[in-house]
Amino acid sequence: MTRSIVCCLFLYVWVPTTLKASINRPDIVIIMADDIGYSDIGCFGGEIETPNLDRLAAGGLRYTNFYSENMCWVSRAALLTGIYHTSSLRDHAIHPRCLTLPEALKANGYTTRMSGKWHLGGKDLLSIYPNDRGFEDYYGIMGGAASYFAPYSLSRNRQNIESEAQDPDFYLTDAISENAVKMVQSTPSDNPLFLYVAYTTAHWPLHAREKDIQHYQNRYSLGWDKLRAQRMKRMKRIGILDNSVPLSERNPKVPAWESAPNREWQQRRMEVYAAQITSMDRGIGQVIDALEQSGRFDNTLIFFTIDNGGCHVEYAPTRKGYSLPDQTRDGKPMIPGNLPDVMPGPEITYQSYGYGWANASNTPFRLYKQFDHEGGIRTPMIAHWPRGIPEKGKLVRTTAHLIDLMPTILNLTESKLPNRINGETPMAMDGISLAPSLNGETQIGHEELYFTHNKGNAVRTKNWKLVQIKKQKWELYDLRKDPTESNDLASRMPQKVTELENRWEVWRALQKKKSGW
Repeated sequence: MTRSIVCCLFLYVWVPTTLKASINRPDIVIIMADDIGYSDIGCFGGEIETPNLDRLAAGGLRYTNFYSENMCWVSRAALLTGIYHTSSLRDHAIHPRCLTLPEALKANGYTTRMSGKWHLGGKDLLSIYPNDRGFEDYYGIMGGAASYFAPYSLSRNRQNIESEAQDPDFYLTDAISENAVKMVQSTPSDNPLFLYVAYTTAHWPLHAREKDIQHYQNRYSLGWDKLRAQRMKRMKRIGILDNSVPLSERNPKVPAWESAPNREWQQRRMEVYAAQITSMDRGIGQVIDALEQSGRFDNTLIFFTIDNGGCHVEYAPTRKGYSLPDQTRDGKPMIPGNLPDVMPGPEITYQSYGYGWANASNTPFRLYKQFDHEGGIRTPMIAHWPRGIPEKGKLVRTTAHLIDLMPTILNLTESKLPNRINGETPMAMDGISLAPSLNGETQIGHEELYFTHNKGNAVRTKNWKLVQIKKQKWELYDLRKDPTESNDLASRMPQKVTELENRWEVWRALQKKKSGW
């Protein structure tokens, strides 16, 4: 069996929570964005203004071959456990036999804090708080989505504080940033810090401040076809893509821009989306400033990544859910749905940006969130650590995944782990440490990665990828020659399909056994 299936479990004596970490251990900040495509941010080829992320990339590393899962909560479980969600999740919560990253770091002397989206609270969203899984201090929303102006389940630790959003100046992205800054500022200088900043940006609804939207006025009048071509050109120029990579075909559900109806409304959707991302980037800059002012920045390891690719889902007027309020804070009835006669952005609206712009977000790849094609699971990752990363601005081709962040951090913080959790043996981590690649060493990464969730199944073995839209035929691609999954080889190489499908089936069975399903 390969390294991806058989993994080592760290077995050490559980360290008391009173232990102080060595002064040389880095502070850790993980920043996760939500439903943003591979090419959206500036340092990965996008035109959206992200100067603070670009600064982190210029002073750190960009991982161009990094994978998430294809939806929100499964990615967050993988991030916080180092384990595939197929065994680390149970009833929309982290399995009790999984050690979480904040639990491990807290026991090794770290102050553990979180600001943002949890989405691991169980089926009713509110059964398990971040405080129950290792975070000492929490601010954010418990669910997967919410109005940015009046968010459902806004909480501080275990207390509901939705009333705080009655402030007319409240905007969720800003509040997540402001609370993250306070968490940095209030951490004693002799305590190492682990901070998890989980933005809801740019998950629907399309909500942004009007001044931020106006900043992008008319920027997207060129349409999605020209936007994809421009991004592709920039991505090749800065090295994100090889010059030989072709642009995937436009999704068949997306018309040519010249034929698209309601183009003024369409470009407004992308203007709001871009405004959301820039407001997040501004908040990231505030967190960076707080780290610098506290004297922590030089020895802070920052990871930035995204939970999945851009989301194509069109928001129907009939759609309901906990995330959609019946009315605005001043009592006006909401106008939900992607209605072309209603411009998105203000609180009264509840819209998404749809197939065309998600196709552009995921340039050059096919498909979207919910799928295990590259457009759903290939995501940017930035690592920044002035004291620990010798090569600045480098592109790293290591094949890596969200499950690798926890083993990497535990390695670099020299954390000792328990041999029992909740009276049982902890689950083995599936991830590997990326420390060699941070240190400038060549690292191949995973020889195999596996995926299954929602509309997708996939296995990647070296450069071969077998992928399936559920209930449809398996597709086979050579990612070295065809990274955009444009040339399906399944009918020409049936033996390879059978080989990889068998590997995927074995992995799936082992995951069920591992979790005790």
